[in-house]
Amino acid sequence: MSSMSLNQLKWFSTVLVLFGILLTNLNYYPLNIFSHGLGAVGWCMAGFIAKDKALLTNFGLQIPLFIIGYFNYFLI
Repeated sequence: MSSMSLNQLKWFSTVLVLFGILLTNLNYYPLNIFSHGLGAVGWCMAGFIAKDKALLTNFGLQIPLFIIGYFNYFLI
């Protein structure tokens, strides 16, 4: 099995983020936080690999917000 290239990771993460935004607009909770959250993690990985601090800042700060959403869904 070959590993995913950085470009493929970025495209896959973009699709997940946009799908999460679509699900939010269609009010499909909690699928929206799972999709967008996975996309944000993918973009953080891409930022880490590329040493891009702007990507890490943008998507890294989103991850705690998704963790709050997961916490609210599973524990409250």
